[in-house]
This record gives sequence, structure tokens and C-alpha cells, in this order.
Amino acid sequence: MSKTILIVDDEPAIREMVAFALRHENYRVQQAGDAAEALEAINRSAPDLILLDWMLPGGSGLELARRWRRDALAREIPIIMLTARGEEDDRVIGLESGVDDYVIKPFSTRELLARIRAVLRRSQAEDEAGQLKQGALRIDTIAHRVFAMQDEAEVSLQLGPSEYRLLHFFMSHPERVYTRAQLLDHVWGGESYVEERTVDVHIRRLRRALEPYQLQEMVQTVRGTGYRFSTTTA
Repeated sequence: MSKTILIVDDEPAIREMVAFALRHENYRVQQAGDAAEALEAINRSAPDLILLDWMLPGGSGLELARRWRRDALAREIPIIMLTARGEEDDRVIGLESGVDDYVIKPFSTRELLARIRAVLRRSQAEDEAGQLKQGALRIDTIAHRVFAMQDEAEVSLQLGPSEYRLLHFFMSHPERVYTRAQLLDHVWGGESYVEERTVDVHIRRLRRALEPYQLQEMVQTVRGTGYRFSTTTA
């Protein structure tokens, strides 16, 4: 089944150019010219990915991304930010707002399509049988069990409920940086009262559980921002 992509940009020419390229690759396309139309489109039918312009009439793309990351209906939808702002500080601000990737205008449709495919692959790590795999780790999401490869054999890991949820979220969203506040929202839920520093405690517990298998470096600290899960160690 083809994926649906929502294009949020106030320039009709850009929307049509991107929409043409997407349809040529067999994606279904939704379009919105401002924040209000984008919100309406999400409420009507949630897409598989959002292409979001930074500068929008009636509110910035950053504000919209932050709003969606707090919304249970949209928080798991991958977002690629489209913007002419290419400075490092701007990219960091965009990523911290919850977007998954960043494409600088002007861009080629070839590059954009490659970014879309990469983000969709990362966001769809769990297969139909409930198996979630990243590197030497595997989660059986039906049995709620975690396994690590050791000496060419799988060994079951013992994790607490919070560490399991944290690892499941990380493995479902690899290579993306999350702040403590974002992890609290995604893993513990917005209605749970847990202090941000509690995240650090569960990160340490998760790393201790991974350490016997030399996998603790998969959970990486990103100084000044938060944490990232990666199968590629620095």
C-alpha cells in the first residue's frame, strides 16, 4: 500500500513540484498552504510523513512541529523540515523541535526523495510479526521480551517496565536526538508526573542492562540536548 505524504508549504509552485515528484514515485499526496489547513488535514486523515516548511503564514513550522509532538494523534508521524535557513543553529533548533530531518532550499527532488525513503525506513522498524531489530538487539513486542546477540546466540535481557518502554521507543526511532522532556512525553506519557532527571536514572539502568553485551554505547548522550539511540558508535 502506498504511503501518504502531507506537503505543508505556502508556495503553490513548490507544493506542485514536490507533489509531482511524489506521485511519480507512487506516493499519495495531501497539500496544505498554512498551519490551519495542515491541522485540518491531519485531523481528517493522518499521513505517513509530513514535509513542513519553516516559514508559514499564521504561525511557523517550528510551532506546528512542537504542537504535533504533543498531540497523541500526530506525535509519531515523521516530519522533514523544508527551509532556506541552513545555519547550524537553525538546524539544531529544528531538530530540537521534534523534526526527523532537515532539507535546505533550494533542493533537488532526488535528494528529497532519498531523505523521505530514509526517514520512512527508520520509522517503520517493527515488522508485521512484532519483531523490532536494531543491530545486535531484538525486541519481541508481542511477548515483551528483549534479546541480544552474544557469541552468535541470542540471550534474553532482564529489563524493568520503564527501561523496556524506553528501549522500545529508542529502537523505533534510531538516529534521532530527543530531549529529556520529549522522552518523558513519548515514553511516560504527557499525563504522568515524572521529573526530567528521572530520565537519566532510567538511561543509566538501561545502559547497565546492555553493558554485559558491550551494547551500552548504543544509547548515546548528546551534550546540551539529550539522548540518541544509534547502532553506529562514535
